[in-house]
Amino acid sequence: MAEVSLTPMLDVVFILLIFFMVTAAFTQEQAIRIEPPARGEGSGEGKAMLIQISEDSVVRVNGRATDIGSVRAAIERVRAEDPDMKIAIEAHAKAKSGTIALVRDAAYDAGYTEGVSLALART
Repeated sequence: MAEVSLTPMLDVVFILLIFFMVTAAFTQEQAIRIEPPARGEGSGEGKAMLIQISEDSVVRVNGRATDIGSVRAAIERVRAEDPDMKIAIEAHAKAKSGTIALVRDAAYDAGYTEGVSLALART
C-alpha cells in the first residue's frame, strides 16, 4: 500500500482561507447613539417630556400609558405645543431592548435629531 500525503491539500485549504480573509468586506454595525442628559437653554430650559419604559415594556408618555405604535404621535403632539421640549427616556433595567429602540426611533422619526437622552430607571 502506498501512503498518501495530505500536505498539498492542507496547503490549498490555507491558501483559500487566506484568499477569503483578504477579499472579505467587513461592515461596521450601527449602534444607538446615546446622548448625555439634555441641558436646556432659553425658554425650554429644564423642560423635558418623560417617556418611561417599565420592566414589562409598558410605555408611558408623561405618565399616560401609550401603545408602542402611538408613541411617535404623542411625541409630535408635545413637540407641536413646545418645539424646544427635550425628551428623556427612562428605561427599567429589565425592559426589552427592542422596545427601547422603537421608542428611540419614534423620537428620531418625530424630528428629534438631538435633545433625546436615555437613562436607566432607579429601582
